[in-house]
Amino acid sequence: MSVSSPDYFVLLAAVFFLYWAVRGSRLTAISLILFADYFCYAKWDLLYLALIPAAATGDFFIGAALGRVKTPGIRRLLVSTSLLVNIGLIVSTKYIPFIGATLHRPQWSWTLPLSLSFYAFQALTYTIDIYRRDAKPASSYLAYLASVSFFPTIIAGPITPVSKLLPQMEARRALTPADGGRALFLIGLGIAKKFLIADFLADHLINRVFDLPKLYSGAEALVAAYAYAFQLYYDFSGYTDIAIGSALLLGIKLPINFKQPYMAENVADFWRRWHITLSNWLRDYLYFSLPGQRSKWRVYPNLILTMAIGGLWHGPNWTFLVWGCLHGVGLAVVHGFQALRGRNKPSQHFVPKLARIVLTFNFVVFTWIFFRAPNLRTAVDFLEQIGSGTVSFGNIAPGFVLILAIAVIAHYLPRKAYDVSVDIFSRSPALAQAAALAALVLAVRYLAGTGATPFVYSRF
Repeated sequence: MSVSSPDYFVLLAAVFFLYWAVRGSRLTAISLILFADYFCYAKWDLLYLALIPAAATGDFFIGAALGRVKTPGIRRLLVSTSLLVNIGLIVSTKYIPFIGATLHRPQWSWTLPLSLSFYAFQALTYTIDIYRRDAKPASSYLAYLASVSFFPTIIAGPITPVSKLLPQMEARRALTPADGGRALFLIGLGIAKKFLIADFLADHLINRVFDLPKLYSGAEALVAAYAYAFQLYYDFSGYTDIAIGSALLLGIKLPINFKQPYMAENVADFWRRWHITLSNWLRDYLYFSLPGQRSKWRVYPNLILTMAIGGLWHGPNWTFLVWGCLHGVGLAVVHGFQALRGRNKPSQHFVPKLARIVLTFNFVVFTWIFFRAPNLRTAVDFLEQIGSGTVSFGNIAPGFVLILAIAVIAHYLPRKAYDVSVDIFSRSPALAQAAALAALVLAVRYLAGTGATPFVYSRF
């Protein structure tokens, strides 16, 4: 069930009213959330009702055992079992067709409609944190099940450590008017980002150019590359806004996932701003687990390896591997410059700071070409078309230019403008908030055109 579908919002409304009606009974409230979790999985495929509870139950008992066992060898065996189970979920739902094609076994061509990558990463935070003694085992089986498969996050995060969700699931809390208004604002903002910006940009140029780049001029391909950067940002951050807003309606606070990523001054800064929960996961649970952490030279291959694995996590495609390796090399270069510079901080004067932002943004846009292209051949064709120097804008409509301009301006607005907007909406009367959301629905209905496409990260 996509969070942009009407079914999702009907479910969210039903859960919201029932949840606060039964909030006096924590067991009933948690059971309601768990029902919503599994209902969302069942809407994708009934097979998930067997996979998810089985894997989650195994991790629950592994976590309990890790909390009791002191023997290092047994602890390693337990956490390794959790790793194998959760990585197995990712492989079985995403990579089986690729493996089957490689081994010439066409009968392995089956796929499931929803990858369990985000579930598996969230589940692993539980067992690994307990193994490292950074968290304690859950005392409530139901609260654990509800936390590890929390329904707003099942498609694309934010990846939230289970140890951060569990206390919120078990706490008795109230929904303040400020939090309720903020939640509705985030949901409305996410809908606007998805339908009115991301989908519009994709439908009116980007998809066509990336599918058949040779049919377009070099200038149009270049515009499509820059536009894709903003399409992807508004698509993914729109999903995140809806997820965070949905959780907040239930009194649960999820971590932020984006901080104006195209304001980054280097690649490391970009990953502190883009898909923050994934970059934190890769750093905390993968990079820090690699050997050679005490060697100042091993940091460079470890950075590249971490990002290469992060690239392949998106799918079994050479384009994702190239994208991940490019970012890994970028991170290694940044680390090298920082090591040479020592304690001397880069100049914060306007011109050199702007130059760093522009350089980083163009590097990121270049890597997005590989991320978006269906295969390496198309990515090369796309780059060749840009390099052709041909200039024509006949396929770029004025409406596309207007939406792209709005997207760019909105991204670079000062953070204070966003905070003021949230504050104004939250303080507005309920009737005014309802009117604003109704106007948004009408705008989506009459301006979005073809309707919602799946969120880009729903396939990862």
